[in-house]
Amino acid sequence: MTEPAGVPGQRTYGLTIETQGLTKRFGQQVAVDSLDLAVPSGAVFGFLGPNGSGKTTTIRMLLGLAAASAGTVRLLGREMPGSFQDVLPRVGALVEGPAFYPFLSGTANLHRLDSAGRHADPATRRERVGLALERVGLGHAAGKRVHAYSLGMKQRLGIANALLSPRELLVLDEPTNGLDPQGTREVRNLVRSLAADGTTVFVSSHLLAEVEQICTHAAVMSAGRLVAQGPLAELRRSGSSRLRLLTPDPGPASAVLATLGLSPEAGAHQPDGEVVVAALAKPGLPPEAAAPHPAPEDIVAELVKAGVRVRGFAVERESLEDRFVELTGEGFDVAQ
Repeated sequence: MTEPAGVPGQRTYGLTIETQGLTKRFGQQVAVDSLDLAVPSGAVFGFLGPNGSGKTTTIRMLLGLAAASAGTVRLLGREMPGSFQDVLPRVGALVEGPAFYPFLSGTANLHRLDSAGRHADPATRRERVGLALERVGLGHAAGKRVHAYSLGMKQRLGIANALLSPRELLVLDEPTNGLDPQGTREVRNLVRSLAADGTTVFVSSHLLAEVEQICTHAAVMSAGRLVAQGPLAELRRSGSSRLRLLTPDPGPASAVLATLGLSPEAGAHQPDGEVVVAALAKPGLPPEAAAPHPAPEDIVAELVKAGVRVRGFAVERESLEDRFVELTGEGFDVAQ
């Protein structure tokens, strides 16, 4: 993989985050097991899994907050942990909830945090703090003491801290935790705007709806293991799908479907006919391994050609929620 050329804003690496065999053990417990993660540059990448699936432990290893038991990590095209001093100033992060001085204002907290950074420019601090607070919707509360902030406001203040300097990678661990619907929408819009500016955003979440609305790619964790990853559209396609046909001619319809390579089954009786169901794709098979089937419009044409009366026809695809439950064996929250 090509190393960064060193020119600000120029990227010659294809993956912002790459791990191979990344493992973390706590005694006999394996929290993360041989993780091979590939996060494309410029993606909004959803790191999805039930609570306790290893997401936060993985993030802590990526950022050098925890040592890996085995495996390798590359961030922004550089080997870790050897390049942390060069890479981490280009990475913003919010991990395991923000911690602030409660009797200082939001502005004062960000000033103190920024002054602790070796690469922060004191001459631009006031301007950068003000812009970060405005960007997360806290401009009106900048002078308020943090002990009076709601949980959602503290969460947004943590994101503001991650945005005090330009970032090539932003890592957000459960960024909408504790936010009301308005705050959730603001964070979504913020993530979209950061991605539009070229920042790679890595979002850990157990909220399926959030991942579906803002992410371009996703990875699914279950019990410390990676069970799927790729573009979100590809993960949707990898699930099962079936057709549902409403017809008063179930026998002839089943015969036509069988000649097309489908496996029809008679379903529930309806007042105006019978539902015939046939699988189009089996779960767990990649698209190239599945047997090719005619397009839905061609199936309908063959049914009509054979004299089958079609009163209803639909292709039902497995939802992303169904797919993830199938992969992990656990339920996901679909909304806050």
